[in-house]
Amino acid sequence: MAAAAELTLLEKSLGLSKGNKYSAQGEGQIPVLQTNSGPCLTGLATIAAHLVKEANKEYLLGSTAEEKAIVQQWLEYRVTQVDGNSKKDDIRILLKDLNSYLEDKVYLTGYNFTLADIVLYYGLHRFIVDLTVQEKEKYLNVSRWFCHIQHYPGIRQHLSSVVFIKNRLYTNSH
Repeated sequence: MAAAAELTLLEKSLGLSKGNKYSAQGEGQIPVLQTNSGPCLTGLATIAAHLVKEANKEYLLGSTAEEKAIVQQWLEYRVTQVDGNSKKDDIRILLKDLNSYLEDKVYLTGYNFTLADIVLYYGLHRFIVDLTVQEKEKYLNVSRWFCHIQHYPGIRQHLSSVVFIKNRLYTNSH
């Protein structure tokens, strides 16, 4: 999904109804937002943080200094590790690392839902939707986190819902 489409989803999930116009710059298709009150804003993380502030939902950027740093870290991770990554082996490594990280966490910052969760959810959706049931079971913590985020009010919107439950037709007992 292009960054402009993700930013439009983010706007809607934040309750912003402006419908900003986004363009893309360079080979990496880096998103650009022309603001009404000043210079252009460039980059997914920069624009996403701006939209959160515009919506007066700054709690999504973290409530403590440490949480703010963790949100920033995951926004950076999204741009540097997830975007532009399409090789299956690279995605497996990424999911394995994320699965370990989420082992004792509900959200990326621990126990608070933040912008990092939203942005990483949008970035991973194209990969998670194509996972087999066995792969989803292999990355159980990622699956749990992803399922939780996709059911968070206003986040998934028109994106396809990813199913994580394997219905057994037959039991092993006779």
